Amino acid sequence: MSEKACLDKMTNISPETRIMMMRGEDGRQGYRRQILAALAVSLGPFAAGLSKGYMSPAIASMQESKHDWSFTVSDQQASWIASLSLLGALIGGILGGLAMRLGRRTILLATALPYTLAWLATALSTSVDMISVTSFCGGMLVCCITMITQVYVTEIAVPEIRGCLSSVLKILSQIGILISFSLGAYLNWHQLALVVAAAPVLLFLALLFIPETPSSLLLRGKEEEAADSLQWLRGPDADIRQELATIRTNILASKHYNDGQTGKFKALLSKRLTRPVLITCGLMFFQRFTGAHVFNFYAVPMFKKTFRMMNPHGGAIATSVVQLLASCLSGMLIDHVGRLPLLMISGVMMSIALAGFGSYAYYEDVFRNSTDLTHVEPGSYDWIPLLCVLTFTIAFSLGISPISSLLIGELFPLEYRSTGSALATSFSHLCGFVNVKTAADFQDHIGLYGLFWLYAGISVLCLLFVVLFVPETKGREIDEMDPKYVESLCINR
Repeated sequence: MSEKACLDKMTNISPETRIMMMRGEDGRQGYRRQILAALAVSLGPFAAGLSKGYMSPAIASMQESKHDWSFTVSDQQASWIASLSLLGALIGGILGGLAMRLGRRTILLATALPYTLAWLATALSTSVDMISVTSFCGGMLVCCITMITQVYVTEIAVPEIRGCLSSVLKILSQIGILISFSLGAYLNWHQLALVVAAAPVLLFLALLFIPETPSSLLLRGKEEEAADSLQWLRGPDADIRQELATIRTNILASKHYNDGQTGKFKALLSKRLTRPVLITCGLMFFQRFTGAHVFNFYAVPMFKKTFRMMNPHGGAIATSVVQLLASCLSGMLIDHVGRLPLLMISGVMMSIALAGFGSYAYYEDVFRNSTDLTHVEPGSYDWIPLLCVLTFTIAFSLGISPISSLLIGELFPLEYRSTGSALATSFSHLCGFVNVKTAADFQDHIGLYGLFWLYAGISVLCLLFVVLFVPETKGREIDEMDPKYVESLCINR
């Protein structure tokens, strides 16, 4: 075919097809660069997982009478220690959203080492008040890290692997939880805090070798740096001209569109912001109020109440292993099956598992404790609550946990991504704080069984919300990389 014929053919294809062709043969090399960048920032969620898994064995360690600690921790104090990290994360979400405008990688570098210092302070704490302060500060910093890593991965990844790379963040987080649960069976809370403190240092070192996101650089007018970043991510031989031009054009069109809005208040009420906020905040509400945080923070104490013979630390470790495997499965399925099917499967399985756990807790509390069951072998029914927890863990890690975070990056337009991420993440941690802090109070008033029946009912509502309101984003370009973005802006005027 002649050169002229090739040029004629190129002019007749759509912009999105042209971008795919230019990613072309070097796509796999570009994938490798994107995977390396995602693995580098995933050390942030890994550190977050270590801190999330820390609370359960640490609280159990603080409350053990065999250790001569300089202070004692009551159940109410333990609930404050656990929940204050989420209250700090509420503040961190707002601050991180504002700071994200300065650059995704820049803020990750700025928060990594202070997060290490927060954990060193935890390890050296000599009172409940000091631990509470470090818990709050650590929660504030780790929220910035986890929120920005999700946005970073969304902005660097092509649609074909975006869901998979997003799941890598969850997988590393689950590995962190598993390590904390496993080491928590042997280390006291001082020693475990020192282990957690090492992870943010690894994140800081890894960030030195990866670029800022092209979208963030172009949004701040740094075109040469954006081109270098995109070239690094797509591979040295990839033709990035069309993709870079598309991102640049869409960002300029977006700015022009927002300048045409009369006043900031009207811009904040724009459908382009309010609809993603309502969807992501709805998913975050259901993610927090279906009991996952209660399992993470109180796994060991909760298993002590329901297990008769089985080691509660062993149950927590088994739960974490299953959570990790389910996250890996989600990573393999999310870009092939789609977001909505996984969310619906997740809602159904969570409802059944939570109702089952609540029913077993009711049986234990009401029936078994009031009946002579001396002929029943102790611990013969321990597998029932463990099976329910494992089923819930699979469902949660397969669907709503990774996908609700992924949609924060996918649904918000670039110009609202910082604001939208801050709103959704802060709301998520507000819900987490309320859930973890009130779980003990609900348990006192309606029992452990009533608490989990409540969670089962919320899971049913989650399924209805997904079916009615959540869009499918499988294979869709994020706004600034979509060749049809300018056309959609004209339609929305």
